[in-house]
Amino acid sequence: MSSSNHTLVMFFFLTGISNVPEQQLPVFLLVFLSYLITLVGNMTIFLLVCLDHHLHTPMYFFLCNLSILDMSSSTVTMHRIFVNFITGDTRISFFACMTQMYIFASLTSDELLLLTIMSYDRYMAICSPLRYHTVMSHRVCTTLAIMCWLVGFIQVLPIVVVLSTITCYRSNVVNHFFCEPLSLQKLLCGYTYYLELSIYINGVFDATCPFLLTFLPYLFIIATILKIRSETGRRKAFYTCSSHLTVVILLYTTLVFQYLRPHSMINLDSNKLFSLFNTAGVPMLNPLIYSLKNKDVKTALKRMLNRV
Repeated sequence: MSSSNHTLVMFFFLTGISNVPEQQLPVFLLVFLSYLITLVGNMTIFLLVCLDHHLHTPMYFFLCNLSILDMSSSTVTMHRIFVNFITGDTRISFFACMTQMYIFASLTSDELLLLTIMSYDRYMAICSPLRYHTVMSHRVCTTLAIMCWLVGFIQVLPIVVVLSTITCYRSNVVNHFFCEPLSLQKLLCGYTYYLELSIYINGVFDATCPFLLTFLPYLFIIATILKIRSETGRRKAFYTCSSHLTVVILLYTTLVFQYLRPHSMINLDSNKLFSLFNTAGVPMLNPLIYSLKNKDVKTALKRMLNRV
């Protein structure tokens, strides 16, 4: 289809990460390596939490959910890079494109909500330690996790529904390695007011609210830590939430640079790099952050290796 025509789209062409032929093999190998590290790291966290009873606590229960989210998010986006490179066919059907975008957006929303819940978990552990196990019971944690997954998939549905009803595009060439919402929005022709309104409303609930609810508990956490008289106690209290805080800052910083820049500063080529870091880099780093800075995880890993 010519890029100058406004016509119905039945499929899209994904340009991939790089259009330079000499760079495609090194990029493929680098992405494939990061994907393997992501799978191994997050699967290790998942198995440790499931098999080691010492890790059967609310914090590690939510961490297990985060590992599932990271593996799913990487797989739903990275698999197109692998398929396109191996087969040489960069086409993706309109239905498959909408489905991929919906799952990716839902998983991103799920992760933001889950990090909010994990922030509240850290607040209860530090600010109300005596009530922690009563409030954060197994039933409560399970309910919160289920609600997190459901709300994430329901919340982004309006945008995908509106976008799927628009089949008129200026081009069917998507300058991205997967069906990323911003890249598709750039190709739309015609009246897109309702779509932009849906994106704005969803952005408020999907990003702004979790952002505020995630960082608000840390104001109380910091205040509580400062009240602790002993330096050892303060260090131990900060240590319990440092991994989570690192992951939160890493993810939100990436999303801000990716989606909250002024339109005049948005470049789709640079946006692909932020997307790549968000879908490959962050999920790969999350298990490393939690394992390298967490004595419980390292101890559980040693116990599991000794059994082998």
